[in-house]
Amino acid sequence: MRFKFLVPVLTFAAIFGVMWYALFNLNPTEIPSELLSKPVPEFNLAAVPDYGPGLATSDLKTGKIVLLNVFASWCVACLAEHPLFMELKAQDTVEIYGLNYKDTPDAAAKWLARNGNPYVRTGMDEKGRVGIDLGVYGVPETFVIGPDGTIIDKIIGPVTRDIYEQRLKPLLQGGAS
Repeated sequence: MRFKFLVPVLTFAAIFGVMWYALFNLNPTEIPSELLSKPVPEFNLAAVPDYGPGLATSDLKTGKIVLLNVFASWCVACLAEHPLFMELKAQDTVEIYGLNYKDTPDAAAKWLARNGNPYVRTGMDEKGRVGIDLGVYGVPETFVIGPDGTIIDKIIGPVTRDIYEQRLKPLLQGGAS
């Protein structure tokens, strides 16, 4: 009879233990990507109006590490990370390419006009097809692309100063590994 009481208690304790571990040991910005160490999927996107030319896979093969930032005009978190990207552009720290995701051309152009354009090139992914090929979960996401066009790292969520200092800056200073 005592064992009937013990089973639910032990089950609850096991579930609580797993959740406790996940809460304090897993990082939601480090969701694994099947594309790490693989080439960026092939694409060729039209430009955001007045911010042309568009963006193609070949543009990302620059011989140096670049960032591909997936953003949208309707994304609040994109606005939060945008000043850092503007700062990186002003300091000529890294080339940043923009992929406007599931947005209208007019809204994207107005957003860039209002907030500034940190991107070397920007492509319109209105239907989200390229985002699917890249394994985008949502916006913002930023991909670190190696000199040969392979994906080195993927950051889910806004790039904060801490993320830049801890994850991006070492990659940019050390080159591709």
